[in-house]
Amino acid sequence: MNHLHQEKHFESSEKVRDFVIGMSDGLTVPFALAAGLSGAVDQTSIVITAGLAEIAAGSIAMGLGGYLAGRTEIEHYESEEKREYDEVEHKFEVEIRETKDIFAAYGLSEQLQDTIAREMSKDPKKWVDFMMRFELGLEQPDKNRALQSAIVIGISYVIGGLIPLSAYFFTETAQQGLMYSTVITLICLVVFGLIKSKLTGQPLLKGAARVALVGALAAGAAFVLAKLIA
Repeated sequence: MNHLHQEKHFESSEKVRDFVIGMSDGLTVPFALAAGLSGAVDQTSIVITAGLAEIAAGSIAMGLGGYLAGRTEIEHYESEEKREYDEVEHKFEVEIRETKDIFAAYGLSEQLQDTIAREMSKDPKKWVDFMMRFELGLEQPDKNRALQSAIVIGISYVIGGLIPLSAYFFTETAQQGLMYSTVITLICLVVFGLIKSKLTGQPLLKGAARVALVGALAAGAAFVLAKLIA
């Protein structure tokens, strides 16, 4: 009986990367802001208002940054692709030699290099696709990548930002809110660090500790600075 071998690979790395970017900043930046304000004011309403404003502005800025990065990736690929099409048309033998060089790196004989390169040249699209991947190291990006990146980063930032701010809705003073917010946020940072490490194949404890430490340091610095200024 023949058994089909199926390799399982994680295929949503770009979405995970966007989620990680948005969530990590969403958990850290509003938490640091709330901690800083808690060191200067006592009213939770001020912390909540400033926190919501920051989350709104931060999610838009982060989402726009993700969109622009996605568009830049697409435009760069299209520019290089256009150049490759021009080269296979007007610098045919140069591209043949470059194609042979790629196969030479894999140990193919001179005769086989030439045969494969000239066979490949009969289909310009496949030839260009091959050169884009193996000569330039570029993968064709998804046309919807920019918009998807903006949405994922923006939404994950909002979710992450609301977590540390949520404690202030149920406390009477900013200091109480900070106490509960710190506990909630650190737990979430640890859990988020574990999930992130699991998805990216990093050591679990090391990844969780790193994420939690960054959040704690940012909040602590903001709180101390606010106390010194106030």
